[in-house]
Amino acid sequence: MKRIFYYKALLNLIIASLVLPMFVVIIWAVSKSWAWPSILPTEWGIRSIEYLINPRNKTLNILANSLLISMLVTIFTLIITIPAGKALGQYDFYGKEVVKLLSLAPLIVPSITVAMGIHVSFIKLGLANKMLGVILMHTLVSLPYGVRIFTNFFEIFDNKIEESAKNLGARRRQVFFDITMPMIAPSIVSAGGLIFTVSFSQYFLTFLIGGGRVMTLPMVMIPFIQSGDRMLASAYSLLFISTSILLLFAFEKSLKLIYKDENFYEV
Repeated sequence: MKRIFYYKALLNLIIASLVLPMFVVIIWAVSKSWAWPSILPTEWGIRSIEYLINPRNKTLNILANSLLISMLVTIFTLIITIPAGKALGQYDFYGKEVVKLLSLAPLIVPSITVAMGIHVSFIKLGLANKMLGVILMHTLVSLPYGVRIFTNFFEIFDNKIEESAKNLGARRRQVFFDITMPMIAPSIVSAGGLIFTVSFSQYFLTFLIGGGRVMTLPMVMIPFIQSGDRMLASAYSLLFISTSILLLFAFEKSLKLIYKDENFYEV
């Protein structure tokens, strides 16, 4: 009983440490003046809300642009990293450890170094200052996360079920979609959520490759944070956090519904 009590107490403490700072951000979003030693703001306002809903500022368009980029990056990265993780996790080949190390290169090498070199190549290829270039750059820096997660999963994945299905006459497509995919659903949720968050929060890479023409939510939010406008910075932060949480929750729920659907497992 004591262990359960301490566990619940620790869990509540962690939740409180994550939730309580959000209240401060919410208060800052509607406060004109909040100086020490006042416990609450001395002056309130809705300038941040008016700014967000003003059509001239194109907040909704920028948000939609961010979501589109992050979703495409998530899809492309999952398509690449699922088979890559399967190959690294289940098969033995010469130079496997070297490939594993190279797959982490975008994390080991400073992102500014990688981005500067790729930016030169993108200029030559005509991908600079375009959404496609930003998507490719985000995909590149997201690959290590997906590869690592799926590699770890497939290292402990028992492929005897797949082999049994093949022996019973199932085709590769049937084995992959009816057996492998449902079993790796938790890894897809974990990798997809992490990849989406990494892409959605990119600022420097988007600014460099997009050249200031491809606008995303961090591109608008970061300048307000740097300028010290806490009111607008808090408002955009709340929009950023709430969007991320809602999208990740929807992604997880939709994936679970797909795998619970009986028709999904029909061959």
